[in-house]
Amino acid sequence: MSLRFIPSLCAALLLLLAACSQEPDTAKAEGPYPALWEIANSTGSVEGWMFGTIHALPDDTRWRSPQLDTVLGQADMLVVEVADLEDGAALSAMFEEMAFDRPAGPITDRIDPDLQGEFEELLVRAKVRRTYFDPMESWAAALALAQVAQSGKAENGADRALLAAFDEREVVELEGARGQLAIFDSLPETEQRDLLNAVLGESREYQGEIGRLAKAWLEGDTERLTQLTRRGILADPELAQVLLRDRNADWAAQIENLLSASDKPLIAVGAGHLLGDSGLPTLLEARGFTVRRIE
Repeated sequence: MSLRFIPSLCAALLLLLAACSQEPDTAKAEGPYPALWEIANSTGSVEGWMFGTIHALPDDTRWRSPQLDTVLGQADMLVVEVADLEDGAALSAMFEEMAFDRPAGPITDRIDPDLQGEFEELLVRAKVRRTYFDPMESWAAALALAQVAQSGKAENGADRALLAAFDEREVVELEGARGQLAIFDSLPETEQRDLLNAVLGESREYQGEIGRLAKAWLEGDTERLTQLTRRGILADPELAQVLLRDRNADWAAQIENLLSASDKPLIAVGAGHLLGDSGLPTLLEARGFTVRRIE
């Protein structure tokens, strides 16, 4: 079996298991719904919107609100992390190009001994030999194992649904697949191993909590979502700086430029990027915009 990599930071990091719900009640016909924000300029004129996505969901999960449908009709462009999610062959080739270019050594030597059991469980689920991960750099093994850990389907992800809705309108990438992978590829080995072990640790920690992140996202419970996404991987200060705060600061500058144009964007990025003091709503307010959640 060859693991097919789909680049998605939130699936692998911020909301690793938010997409893993196996509970039937994640599909609901009416609100509350995932959080949606309106962005206005200093005169009060609406310049765009923000929506936090989740990158994989179970079948039949209903999450689009009437307010979001209205925004989808008004927005001129969609702004996402990565646009070409359907080109699986190109994404896999890019991943392999970057994931195997430096000798890595046995994967078991890079895993915390206390997490070997979690690694063995994911090996069984992946249906691959232990040596499959040996040539991979630690960051790449972490993302591949994160993908194994999730049971939600990427084809049901909110980002893909929004891309389909903007099929004939402009789509802008904030990073692109190569840019996202380069962030991981440039991490020091110590941080790559922290990432690898954090992924394994989260697969154990949330074993009995599957569905809580998905439920918080579906209900627009940003306070609970913040609590759930700031532990595990993002509890590591260095990883949180590189994977969340630095990227949000870069995105805020790009978004400010987009908001200065006449076209109104819908910014749809992983939900973890919209939360807390380092989230995009806070950063845009610091740049003079008014960001209001649409209830």
